[in-house]
Amino acid sequence: MQAIQPTDNSAQLSLTSPLPEFLRKSLEGCASLPTLPSVAMNVLTIARSPNASVKAYAEAIEHDPVLTTRLLALANSAYYARSAPPISSCQEAVARIGLDTTLAATLSFSLFRQKGANAYLQRVWSRALIAAIASRYLAEQLCPSRKGFVFTAALLQDIGVLALKSLYPEEVESVYETPAEHHPEVSHNEHRLFGCDHAIVGAWLAAKWGVPAPIAEAIHTSHLDFSSAPADLLCIRLSGHIADAWLSPSPAQALVNLMRKLESSHLTDHLELAALLNTIEDQLPSLANILEVTAPTHQDNEALLAEAQQLLFEQTLALSARLDQQQSELAQLLERQNELESRSRTDALTGIANRGWLEEQLDTRFRQCRDVGGTLSVVFMDIDHFKSINDQYGHLTGDNVLVNFGKLLSAVVRDGDLAGRYGGEEFMVVLPGEDANGAKKFAQRIAYRLQ
Repeated sequence: MQAIQPTDNSAQLSLTSPLPEFLRKSLEGCASLPTLPSVAMNVLTIARSPNASVKAYAEAIEHDPVLTTRLLALANSAYYARSAPPISSCQEAVARIGLDTTLAATLSFSLFRQKGANAYLQRVWSRALIAAIASRYLAEQLCPSRKGFVFTAALLQDIGVLALKSLYPEEVESVYETPAEHHPEVSHNEHRLFGCDHAIVGAWLAAKWGVPAPIAEAIHTSHLDFSSAPADLLCIRLSGHIADAWLSPSPAQALVNLMRKLESSHLTDHLELAALLNTIEDQLPSLANILEVTAPTHQDNEALLAEAQQLLFEQTLALSARLDQQQSELAQLLERQNELESRSRTDALTGIANRGWLEEQLDTRFRQCRDVGGTLSVVFMDIDHFKSINDQYGHLTGDNVLVNFGKLLSAVVRDGDLAGRYGGEEFMVVLPGEDANGAKKFAQRIAYRLQ
C-alpha cells in the first residue's frame, strides 16, 4: 500500500510559548524524527475530514492485521468492555472505544514500541498511560462528551520527548535518567537545555504529522496550571499531576501535594481520590500490556491513601503549630515595635512627648491648620529658679520636680492637644483650634495649679 503523506499544520499552530528558531530548524532538518506508518497517516487523514465515521476508520485500520488485532484487544479489555459481550470486528471495536480513542490507540501502537527501551522512556510511556486513564476518569465526572478527546491528548502529551531524543539523545537522557520528584523540574531542565519544554515540541510534532489542531493545542498546554482551565483541558492538565504522584519515589508525600492542589482548586467535590487510584490500578495492567509498555509497580492504594492522609494530618498540625508560633512572634515584634516607637516619641524622664516629636507634630499640625484655615496656638513655659533647686536639693529632687510638672501638663491638656518637654526645664504645649486668648487662659490654669 502506498504511504500517505502527512498534512503539516504546524505553521497554523498557535503556541503561546514559541518554539525556538534553532530548535525548529533542527527538527525540520532531522532525518530520524519519529514517523507514522501509512495506516496511521490514513487514519489521521480521516480524522481531519468533517465526514469521519466509524466505518471509514475501520476500513483504514483493517489493512493492517496487527493493528486490527491490537485494537480488538483494547476494545475487549477490562478498560472498555466491562460486562459487555466480546466483539470480533474492527468496526465494532471502533464503535465501542470511539473515534478519538481509536486515533489515540492507532498513534500509540505506532509509537509505544519500546519493549527494550531505556528506563527513562519506559517512565515517559508509563506516565502517559496513567495520565490517559486518569484523564478519562476525570472527564467522565466533568465533561463526559469530551472523554475521547481528553484521553487522546493526555496519552500523547509527552510525545515531544521522542523528537528531542532524536535530536539530542545524550542531553535528553541526562534530563530523564533520574526520576524527578516534580514534573516542573523536568520542564525547567528542558528550558535550560533546549529553550522550551517537550510539551511545545510535542505539539509541533503532532501538528507536523497532521493531528487535528485541537489535540495539538491541548498537548501544548498539557503542563500548564489547571486551576482556571475549561473542563476538558483541566482533565488533561490534572492527569499529569496524578501520574507524577503515582510514579513518584515518595508517593505518599506526592499524594499530599496533590490533595492540597485539589483543595485549593475546589475540585474535591468532583473527585474521589480513592476511586481514581483504584481505577488506575485496575485498568493500567491491561492497557500497558496492549500497548506493549511495561506497567509500573503495583501499588497498595488503600495503604498508600491512608499513609497520605496521615501525613497530611501531621503536616497540617505542624503547619498550624508553625503558624501559631509565627503569629506569636509577629505579635511580639509588633509589641516591640510599638514600644520602640513610643520610646522614640517620649521623654524618658517625664513620660510626655520629647522635643523631636513636638517639633514633628508642630510642623504637621501647622500645615493642617493652614490647609483648612483654622487656628493653632503654642504655649512655651519653663520652671523658674530650677538651677537653684538642683544646686540646693540635688538633681534627684530636680528630676522629681520635672516629673510632677509633666504629670500636671498631662492632666490639664485636652484630647488632641500635645504636651511635651522641650529640653531641660522647658516645656511646650500645642493647642490646635485655640486662639491667643484661649492659649492665655490655658497658661493661667497652669499657673493657678502650681500655687
